[in-house]
Amino acid sequence: MKNEILKKLNVSDAAMRLENLKALIAQETEKPEVLPQFANNHIHTIYSFSPYSPTAAVWFAREAGLPTAGIMDHDSISGAREFIEAGKIAGVATTIGLECRVSVAGTPLEGRLVNNPDQKSVAYMALHGVPHTQIDFLTETFAPLKEKRNNRNRKMVDNINALTSAHGVEIDFDKDVVPVSQYENGGSITERHILYALAIKIKDVYGDDARTLLEDKLSMKLSEKQINQLADSSSDFYLYDLLGILKGGLVKDFYVPADEELLHISELSALAKKTGALFCYAYLGDVGESVTGDKAAQKFEDDYIELLFEVLKEQGVDAVTYMPSRNTKEQLARVMQLCKQYGFTEISGEDINSPRQRFICEQLAFPEYSHLIDATWNLIEREKEITLLQGGNI
Repeated sequence: MKNEILKKLNVSDAAMRLENLKALIAQETEKPEVLPQFANNHIHTIYSFSPYSPTAAVWFAREAGLPTAGIMDHDSISGAREFIEAGKIAGVATTIGLECRVSVAGTPLEGRLVNNPDQKSVAYMALHGVPHTQIDFLTETFAPLKEKRNNRNRKMVDNINALTSAHGVEIDFDKDVVPVSQYENGGSITERHILYALAIKIKDVYGDDARTLLEDKLSMKLSEKQINQLADSSSDFYLYDLLGILKGGLVKDFYVPADEELLHISELSALAKKTGALFCYAYLGDVGESVTGDKAAQKFEDDYIELLFEVLKEQGVDAVTYMPSRNTKEQLARVMQLCKQYGFTEISGEDINSPRQRFICEQLAFPEYSHLIDATWNLIEREKEITLLQGGNI
């Protein structure tokens, strides 16, 4: 049933996706139960990487019981208007934003591994609660940065082929990677798109025997869980599981450092102020077992978190966003205490980019995280108010 609905809500035309959403809701005999104790402000869509169009993301958020949902794509806000409209149709309150990598060169964070597993001196930041009047401006702002990113993407594809072509697997950026993205419609192309295209090629060539390529020919170490995931190439999750395995074990061998595509943290801070969006830092924290299955155990910002918060304050950061399901209670308690100390708004979101992931973060039902629900509704109201003040419609 889910696959049938997903096909309808993932058709190529956005207007048709919205019409199909209307039809599905009209056919309902019973509406999903609303669970007001939950929220999710970090849902990726096909405009960066995800199984879900903006319309599908809203539908499945609603199916999960979420009364509100937030779109968060990499380097792109092109899915925002569809997301907003789908929210109106489905009766789901929405908030919009985008995330990107920034350089922290010249700050005390330079040379450190911040919250980006692949590169030092680079951090993931987000704009939350973007006023609707700023969608076109941000689209224009990020368009040349996406082109610069694609120059790097092409180099990474070349690096992958240098590793895999001798084993019968080779991908082409224009023929294999671009078609699995929404690049032609304003979306971005990320490492996940490259690895998804690679996963498709591996499945075509190796079928149920991808383990031979990964372990014997690429010298990747697989866990028992990953071996089980690779055993059935007919699974609906297979390509996403394979992508996660590749991301966790192969990126270090083909990654090209981001450079020209990066805004400096101070530039993104200025952009947030200019647009009226909230400037947010995405807390990662030291990783043990990755909840998303695509991050190796690794240390990030926990060892110098007080310094981090000092720098964030100096750079004009407004908020910290985090995933309660990804961190320990001790990590979260420390982050929440520092947010209060520095006056940062706290925003929660589950980083949805795989069909295995749930839209609901169960931890939000705990009393110590209930303030994140209030913060979500405050974020939504702020977004509406600034949109109206800027002469826009909601």
